[in-house]
Amino acid sequence: TTLFVKHPLHVRSPISSPETSPPADTRRDMAAVAELGFRAAAAISGARVTGRAQAQGGASAKHAKGGGIARPLRCVAEGATPAAAATSGTPVRKTSMLIIGATGTLGRQVVRRALDEGYDVRCLVRPRQNPADFLRDWGATTVSGDLTKPETLPAAFVGIHTVIDASTARPEEDTYVIDWKAKVACIQTAAAMGIQRYVFYSVDKCEQHKEVPLMNMKFAVEEYLKASGMNYTVLRLCGFMQPLISGYAVPVLEEQPLWGTDDDTRTAYLDTQDVAKMTLAACRRDEATNKTMTLAGPKAYSVREVIAICEKLGGAEAQVNKVPVLALKATRAATRFFQWTAPAADRLAFAEVLASGVKFDAPMEDTYAILGMDPSETTSLDSYLEEYFSKILKKLKEVGGQSRQKDFYL
Repeated sequence: TTLFVKHPLHVRSPISSPETSPPADTRRDMAAVAELGFRAAAAISGARVTGRAQAQGGASAKHAKGGGIARPLRCVAEGATPAAAATSGTPVRKTSMLIIGATGTLGRQVVRRALDEGYDVRCLVRPRQNPADFLRDWGATTVSGDLTKPETLPAAFVGIHTVIDASTARPEEDTYVIDWKAKVACIQTAAAMGIQRYVFYSVDKCEQHKEVPLMNMKFAVEEYLKASGMNYTVLRLCGFMQPLISGYAVPVLEEQPLWGTDDDTRTAYLDTQDVAKMTLAACRRDEATNKTMTLAGPKAYSVREVIAICEKLGGAEAQVNKVPVLALKATRAATRFFQWTAPAADRLAFAEVLASGVKFDAPMEDTYAILGMDPSETTSLDSYLEEYFSKILKKLKEVGGQSRQKDFYL
């Protein structure tokens, strides 16, 4: 039996082979740079991008002498300030938007919301046998690109005003490659192409838990983005409601055992549709420019409370197998000694956070004011789960099925 320690966003770091995992010295270097501050790192590694961006206003002395510094394509938003408009470039509409990670749980909701609000949505999708036809059916355009190959990215950014980055590593992918190296490549590309707004999804309290590799990388990307010179908005997320269906609701209906820990960690879950709504509000509002905001649900819940709600709504008692947090910490300590088990140690790193009983939550009054939104429009976890169970149980009653049916999902 494989036990996954779930982050509140339910993103799992992949256990990859030693050949695909970053070497130990690379991990140490990344941690050291994070401690020193990624503003300095961005200033160093982004120097070439900044130099190229400044060169677009006119030929430099080196270029005038035939030095060969290429002038990059720069896009200027309609209605931009005189200083920005004075530079040569191709005007782009403020409604032009690129969404990275558009096929994911959150990304697809952002695509639908943006299309509903009248944006011209372009989606960066990886080349694959099963193309993302549903995105085109909705009205979005797609362009092929591979986050692990920076040379495939620039074409997707041409003519774009706003970039929303919702990508993250899949279970079979290397987190270091997707959530760090690919983010750096995207930010550098966006800065060179003159993107007017870059929206990045991070994790709540990532700056407080750098011992967790994913949270360390999220904070590092935040600092890198701030130092890029672009207008940005960082949205820190606490947790999604959608994964709770497969993690807790379905096992309760199926009378299957659940695995949990004995921690007191509490999470203010949000429906991804509400996250998408908040994201588009941030794109519209100047007040959200160059701000880092935590998006939290109306109330924070522990795992025990989530299971209790599912038991009440499903009319069944869950079989919960608890794993002591100390056991997870001991396992992580043992796996950190060998490079071939280092990825497993990374996955177990969140046990350190669980042991602290942290609360993934934040006051939302100021955030709602910045976004111009009504708090009453945000879905609560109780109502979300109640709607799910009512639909499933109604469907089962209609077809005369049993609670052990496994193919009823929203």
